[in-house]
Amino acid sequence: MTPEELNAARDRVLPDVVAGGLRVLFCGINPGLLSAATGHHFARPGNRFWPVLHMSGFTPRLLSPSEQEELPTYRLGITNVVARATARADELSAEEFREGGRILTAKVELLRPQWLAVVGVTAYRTAFGDRKALIGPQDRTIGATRIWALPNPSGLNARWTAAAMAQEYGRLRAAAESADPAGVDP
Repeated sequence: MTPEELNAARDRVLPDVVAGGLRVLFCGINPGLLSAATGHHFARPGNRFWPVLHMSGFTPRLLSPSEQEELPTYRLGITNVVARATARADELSAEEFREGGRILTAKVELLRPQWLAVVGVTAYRTAFGDRKALIGPQDRTIGATRIWALPNPSGLNARWTAAAMAQEYGRLRAAAESADPAGVDP
């Protein structure tokens, strides 16, 4: 992809991958330019979302970003706190995060997933005004939907290895499976 093609994706909105009956709705910070250009969430090769999703047991095999439409078959979905694509998350304002939190709340109220998993605790803190939030389950709910803050899978997040992220994502998977009223595993 050329730099011109990537730059042309700036401010594009990437459609959500959602359905009714989701166990977990994963929520990224916002789409990167490559994701917006390709139409696939977490598309940058250094992003660890797809490998961590598999390593944590959410998917039976490693999916590529181009296979994102398979997620609802596992009762998983993807959205973003802020819809518009940027080269870096630091291009977003605090107000955009707060507005994104309001939009996300309405989306969750409509879809009613069991869990909302925000991949990036700083994004969660800003979007929901919870400056003390840590990685893990949150006290806040949106209706009956529980919230879990997960480590950001970006390759730029050097604080977390893929293996450590997979353990945290696995904790969420176990919680979602144990709370699944249908008792249905993917």
